[in-house]
Amino acid sequence: MEPVRNYRRIAVEEAFLPPELADLYLRMLAEGAIDDPGFRSLWGFYGGDTGARTTGVLGRIQDLDAQRIADMDATGIDLQILSLTCPGVQIFDAAQACGLARSSNDLLAEAIARHPARFAGLAAIAPQDPAEAARELARGVQRLGLKGAIINSHTRDQYLDAQRNWEIFEAAESLDVPIYLHPNTPSRQLIAPLLDVGLEGAIFGFGVETGLHLLRLITSGVFDRFPKLRVVVGHLGEALPFWLFRIDFMHDRAVTGNRHPRLRRLQRAPSEYLRSNVYYTTSGMAWEPAIMFVHSVVGPDRLMYAMDYPYQFVPAEVAVTDGLPLSEEHLSMFYELNARRVFKLDEPRC
Repeated sequence: MEPVRNYRRIAVEEAFLPPELADLYLRMLAEGAIDDPGFRSLWGFYGGDTGARTTGVLGRIQDLDAQRIADMDATGIDLQILSLTCPGVQIFDAAQACGLARSSNDLLAEAIARHPARFAGLAAIAPQDPAEAARELARGVQRLGLKGAIINSHTRDQYLDAQRNWEIFEAAESLDVPIYLHPNTPSRQLIAPLLDVGLEGAIFGFGVETGLHLLRLITSGVFDRFPKLRVVVGHLGEALPFWLFRIDFMHDRAVTGNRHPRLRRLQRAPSEYLRSNVYYTTSGMAWEPAIMFVHSVVGPDRLMYAMDYPYQFVPAEVAVTDGLPLSEEHLSMFYELNARRVFKLDEPRC
């Protein structure tokens, strides 16, 4: 029997995929209807491999009822914050992407209504049409009760630092909800040397892509323009917490030396945005030394638990985070209180 604990375990980066979208991915692959090398690598594997792991992931990721809840019960996860898996709707043309975002959000809201004590969710949006993305985020939050937005890194090789996308940030700041910047396989500009050696996925390419994306947001001045904007990143910040000193030092030198027209003086050092506007999760990183390092450099109020279900569904990893050398107060913040505050979650139902 599990010891009595004074917190609930909330897992904040847990993926789902509507059957409609899964079927569409697989049909596009079969018909050769998409030439994105990252998409072909990722979903060609999960859609084409017949091994136990891949078929297990494909089955679990589409389930929003009994199987998922049974897995949560088996691992002691009280609540999942669900989000549309990568690349989500971000590979389609704008009109199709917007329609799929709406239908995915409706499906997610229905699942949450069936299991309100076990699920919360983030709204899928289509950055292909920033104005419609902002409207869908508002609909998701205000009408469907969703808790923020999920954006799976680049959208058809385009990054969010371009000012045409900033109304998405304006909407998130106005609604006071976070944006979860989730990995995707690298953009065409970045993927070739990774793909050649099989490093384009979660082993390395995901972190390269998402860490780059977050740094682009910081250096473009997004957080100066939207100082209350909150961004959540997984995998312990895609290694950026390790680089805080060097990022600050080299950014200052580059700006002082006019090294590049896109690098300009910000209101604060880059590391300050990483400590004040960004929150971090442990998804896929059940490793005590790395968790404790990030905990020490960003602070106990900015680190949250995530399992990365179903891609990294390893029940034994819960014991790793249960055993972290944290005070009872900090363990409660890590598992529950930070997530409840960042995502404005309702109090648990009795």
